[in-house]
Amino acid sequence: MENKKVNNIKLGAFVLSGLVLMILCFFIIGKNNNIFGNDFKLKTRFSNLNGLTEGNNVLFSGLQAGTVKKIELINDSTIEVTMQLNSKVKSFIQKNAVATVGTEGLMGNKVVNISPVKGKSTKVDEGDLLQAKNMANMDEIIEKLSQTNNNVATISEVLKGTVLRIDSSAILKLLNDESIGINLKSSLRNIYKTTNNAQEMTIGLNHIINDIRSGKGTAGLLLSDTTIAGTLKDAIAQVRAAGVNANTMTREVNAIVKGINQDIAKGNGPLHILLKDSTTANNISLTIENLQKGTAGFNQNMDALKHNFLFRGYFNGLERQKKKEQAKAVEAVENK
Repeated sequence: MENKKVNNIKLGAFVLSGLVLMILCFFIIGKNNNIFGNDFKLKTRFSNLNGLTEGNNVLFSGLQAGTVKKIELINDSTIEVTMQLNSKVKSFIQKNAVATVGTEGLMGNKVVNISPVKGKSTKVDEGDLLQAKNMANMDEIIEKLSQTNNNVATISEVLKGTVLRIDSSAILKLLNDESIGINLKSSLRNIYKTTNNAQEMTIGLNHIINDIRSGKGTAGLLLSDTTIAGTLKDAIAQVRAAGVNANTMTREVNAIVKGINQDIAKGNGPLHILLKDSTTANNISLTIENLQKGTAGFNQNMDALKHNFLFRGYFNGLERQKKKEQAKAVEAVENK
């Protein structure tokens, strides 16, 4: 009987110890502790954990690496997080790695993400403090999205008003007017033609300038031929001398005219007698009249001599000689 009781006690103790061991294993597994391996600890500090709690997972490059072991408030703006990590990832984590607070999936639990940084650095040691980077939480993202949505709505209202004003503006009516498009095309064609004409004129001017530079044409000769240049200088000098002489002659003529005017005004010289003396003027008129009468009488006497039998043969010979000379002149013109 006593042996049976002892066996029952031993059996109960074995079962109890087994239950305790199983509970301890479940607790360790729940804390993501490595039962058969070595763990090491790293620390980091955040200003906001965004809901991170002890026991949350720690990821290294997206892989499960350990759990959050301890969270301690250092001051009003700093929270220290102690992470217990699997020793298998220790050789891959460098001292310049960055820790951030993230989320498993879109709405999952909070996790600590350890991300490697490019650049050379040494491997981490037990208890090292990693650099932390605070990320925007979901509430901040939603708030920013709300602000963005409000801004988009405001911009949409402004654009709506602008579109309505443009739709009722005269500019849109001008753009929709087909005649304006036709006139614009015609204007563009005219501008194109004008541009071509200007280009052709430019080319022609370039040819003219090249010819002038090479001494071709009248302008080229004038600009490049030294002989012509000298001749032009001489001509200009002669024209200038002629102008000086003309000025001198003008002054002399003016002096003569001035002297004549003075003589006429004072009653001196023959011009005064011719222009101012009425007796002399009458005598001159009578002399001219007598000359005209004498010339008429002389003509009558000559006509009488032509008909006189003594001089008729002489005047007929002169007439025949005159006709012969006229015939020779006509013949010479025809032979040419």
